[in-house]
Amino acid sequence: MFFSIPLGKQQHDREEREGIGVSFRPENFIPGVVIGFIFGFLLDLAKPSKTPPKSLNQTQNSFSSGHSDEELKMVLVVRQDLKMGTGKIASQCAHAATGMYAELMLSQRFLLRQWEQCGQAKIVVTCKNQKEMNKLQQDAESIGLPTFVVADAGRTQIAAGSKTVLAIGPGSKASVDSVTGKQRLL
Repeated sequence: MFFSIPLGKQQHDREEREGIGVSFRPENFIPGVVIGFIFGFLLDLAKPSKTPPKSLNQTQNSFSSGHSDEELKMVLVVRQDLKMGTGKIASQCAHAATGMYAELMLSQRFLLRQWEQCGQAKIVVTCKNQKEMNKLQQDAESIGLPTFVVADAGRTQIAAGSKTVLAIGPGSKASVDSVTGKQRLL
């Protein structure tokens, strides 16, 4: 037995197949995937993290809930006993700021976004030695401020593994100043 499909149906099927073929050409498909990826990435960055920040549980109210207009800042504490040159200090501070930023991207995006909206204030102060730096780090962490310590690679002026700069915050000015307010500006 032979069944025939009316001519109108065959023509409709052919047009439908051609329409699908046209929409999957690489010049249409690849830009769509790229645009979709970028859009998804931007949406992901705009979302606050799903888990509450680990180190901010105690003081989250002091600088995130209800105080969106409160200024946040980061303080970079530079050790003076290492006698680093100006360029070395600048690069170590850059390592501290970018290291903290990378950690916050993974764990505390909401805090990071607030800090960005406040202008990403960074203040550089000094400490005498490793012992004083450790004490500042301990004090900051005890009130829930995020910290990041730079350990030098030892390629230029400083011995490998030397702790050069401590980043504290971002956090509210009051919180950060309660830890670093007595340190001398660089």
